Amino acid sequence: MVGFGLRQLQDTLNRKADAIQHEFVEVSGQLEALSKKLMEARGEERDRLRAEQAQARARQAELAEEVNLWRDRARAVLQQRSETSLRTYLEQLMGLEDGEFQEATRQALQILDAPPGTILTPESSGSAATPRSSVARLLERARTSWELRSSDSSVRMREAVELSNRPGMAQDDNALAELESALADPDPLVRETAVLAAIQLHRFRAMRVAALDRVHESVKSLAGFNHPAVIPVLIEVVENPRTGFAMGENEPIEADNNRSRMVALLRLVEWHTSDAQAALRLLRFDRDPNIVRAALRALELFPEEWRGPIKSYKG
Repeated sequence: MVGFGLRQLQDTLNRKADAIQHEFVEVSGQLEALSKKLMEARGEERDRLRAEQAQARARQAELAEEVNLWRDRARAVLQQRSETSLRTYLEQLMGLEDGEFQEATRQALQILDAPPGTILTPESSGSAATPRSSVARLLERARTSWELRSSDSSVRMREAVELSNRPGMAQDDNALAELESALADPDPLVRETAVLAAIQLHRFRAMRVAALDRVHESVKSLAGFNHPAVIPVLIEVVENPRTGFAMGENEPIEADNNRSRMVALLRLVEWHTSDAQAALRLLRFDRDPNIVRAALRALELFPEEWRGPIKSYKG
């Protein structure tokens, strides 16, 4: 039971480190952009860019130190050698001027002080009040985290990509089922987070899994999403022919992903965006004649500039 409370506290501290690390990545991107500009800048413009570069490097160093500090704090939660040292450490954390950390630390102290059996946890009671899976934790943060509830959807996208990149996550059918069950959530930001994460998990399957029957199911699922974040994923699918294995009558046989690419192509026609149109123009030179014919036919039917969806997908 004490371990449960400490893990919750450790997760809270690690989330703080994650948020700072995201900012570190953004600053790194700014530095890369400044370096490119400096190659062409001259005179006063070059001096200004160098000053910005120095500021960005200083900020990057500060962020790196902050990330290390919060990671160390998180690790130290489970590294205390005695109850006395643990209690002292928790009391130190109570001094952090952040309500989320204080609440998580207070809960850990309550569990530490409580007589055995007086506090129920998900491990001991079977309750689902506290999310345990990676998906459930992400969705809970989508309800409560100020960062994930901001107007900047790129934050939710970044979390979705991070979730999909965890080892084994994209092959986890239970994770997809959790996300799909959240697609009808009354909270729009939870719904969007679930959509973005599901898109990324299906993207991983569509682009990397060798079992093409499973790939096809994921591409059909991608075609069913009405969120614009799916457009670049559909383009990636249609632009990347590859081989794998599909089930024959008695055993797996070598096959290609052209039927999945066709699903992506037809859905891109329905999305009718400029990026989708540009992708179809490239398909005029595809090695699969059916893909070529479908792309040419779509471009002939809609020769004007594509400006937005012409049809909502019905599933």
